Amino acid sequence: MRIRRCRLADVVKARGLPATSILWTLRELCLGSSLTESVVVADMALHARLIGAADLRTCASGREYGVTRLRLVVKHMEPKSESPMETRLRMLLVLRRLARPEAQVPIYDGHRFLGRVDLYYRGQKLALEYDGATHRESLAADNRRQNRLLEAGIRLLRFTASDIYNAPDLVVAQVRAALSRN
Repeated sequence: MRIRRCRLADVVKARGLPATSILWTLRELCLGSSLTESVVVADMALHARLIGAADLRTCASGREYGVTRLRLVVKHMEPKSESPMETRLRMLLVLRRLARPEAQVPIYDGHRFLGRVDLYYRGQKLALEYDGATHRESLAADNRRQNRLLEAGIRLLRFTASDIYNAPDLVVAQVRAALSRN
């Protein structure tokens, strides 16, 4: 545990109690967390609409303590990201020098909606899906969506938390290989 003391300049009320603002808190978290985990927090705050991307950019443009790391977070943030593991998958790829995939992309076959994918490389028609705990509950619907996507020529790779945490090199190698097969 690290204890730091400083004068709090950005105090707000949360449920009647004094607390630091979300921007201050995020800046502080960036100082003690990895870049990936900092981006996870920023993405989830953006997704929950606790902060706006413009507010985060403005905060990162200042000269206060901690904004250097926040600038990197802003570079990698993705307001469309819907889960921490999707962000971790995206960051794994980007930090291993793969192109940044688009997030939460709706796929159409003409006018027919086929499904929405977690991450997508449009030029290569490669979709990446993170299968979390909720996947078990929506397996049948996910399989039908996958079949529609495959039928339309979309290639699909699926990953789990175990893949991302325990076999990151394999994840990157599979994505890299799939991208090179275009």
